[in-house]
Amino acid sequence: MKCEILSIGSELTSGQNLDTNSQWLSRRLAEIGIAVGWHTTVADDLDANIEAFRIASRRAGLVLATGGLGPTQDDLTREVLARVAGVELVENAESLRQIEEMFRRRNRTMPQRNRVQALFPAGAVPIPNEHGTAPGIWMRLGNCWLAAMPGVPSEMHAMFETQVRPRLLALGLGGGVLVQRKINTFGLGESAIEEKLLDLTRRDHVPEVGITVHDAVISLRILARAPTLAEAQAQIVPVEQTIRQRLGPLVFGADEEELQDAVAALLESKRQSLATAEGVTAGLVAAQLSSVPGISAWFRGGISAYDNRLKVELLGVPQTLIDSRGAVSAEVAEAMAVGCRTHLRTDLAVSTVGVAGPNDGGPDKPVGLVYVALAWSGGVSSVRFSWTGSRAEVQRRTAKLALNQVRLHLLGKE
Repeated sequence: MKCEILSIGSELTSGQNLDTNSQWLSRRLAEIGIAVGWHTTVADDLDANIEAFRIASRRAGLVLATGGLGPTQDDLTREVLARVAGVELVENAESLRQIEEMFRRRNRTMPQRNRVQALFPAGAVPIPNEHGTAPGIWMRLGNCWLAAMPGVPSEMHAMFETQVRPRLLALGLGGGVLVQRKINTFGLGESAIEEKLLDLTRRDHVPEVGITVHDAVISLRILARAPTLAEAQAQIVPVEQTIRQRLGPLVFGADEEELQDAVAALLESKRQSLATAEGVTAGLVAAQLSSVPGISAWFRGGISAYDNRLKVELLGVPQTLIDSRGAVSAEVAEAMAVGCRTHLRTDLAVSTVGVAGPNDGGPDKPVGLVYVALAWSGGVSSVRFSWTGSRAEVQRRTAKLALNQVRLHLLGKE
């Protein structure tokens, strides 16, 4: 059986608010072995909601909806469910009493409009809301079970945990667990990564292995289904080991670990200090490093030398080098790293230069061209890369490239 999650609200479809409810519910459902097949977001439109619920109830065995249960005219979920089910809305006396009591506890008079929140499709069961005025709705809709919950995350979380989840388990809709493990890599593209793992990513593989891409980070998602947590983890362990063996230093972490977390751990284990000299990234590398707790023991600071004058005055880059090779060059990036390491007296220094756009730097310096250099006690090296994407994407990805060069050096894998 698969579940469909419906998130309702024009503030979601307009992009004003982010739908975090679907993500949260998917994770909670995985804990009890219920797979989610669809996330649907629909605006506060009567016809669109009717269509969305009709489609969901025909293709899913369970539908969880959030939003549309407030007292205002754009809160349509009650009316929509009644129309889809072909029944009338009926007032529930106990729900009305609870809503009135909620207002009394707050020393407020209940507006007449809130009475609509006590209306339910005939045959539906109210779900008590201990944290707000909007009760949820539990009902059969065609061949599926449906729970409609408030869109306010705190109210929805509490209602799911205390009311909806127990109902799902009592009906036997759960069973077992879904456990996900994410292996994060940097340094190769999606297709190149998959070529090394084709036997694992085939559609019938158990456990399932999928690939996702986010801002140049390629992640392998291992999804195991099993009766118990221990059995699911037993499926994951050998697959993770195979991925790590085949990809080697391309793997920098798992689950929510970022490149800066991997660099911070290596700086500590190797007892190495680091500084940054940033042109194109203008402080992004330093910002990402500083987000890691405890990094101050190893990260000394950085110089944002976006202007060429600062490259000369603060980092000691010869003006003649900039004039002859251009600011976006391997030679200037390397001089920046060496100057930064010398001036800030660190074991390592990493630098960035590049063309983020929208304008290019001439025929030999297209938008997306970047150089990252690393200086250490034994020398200096640089790498060149050409990104595609927006200005912000070029900057973010170059910051990750810089962190990865530090990581590889500390691993001895440059």
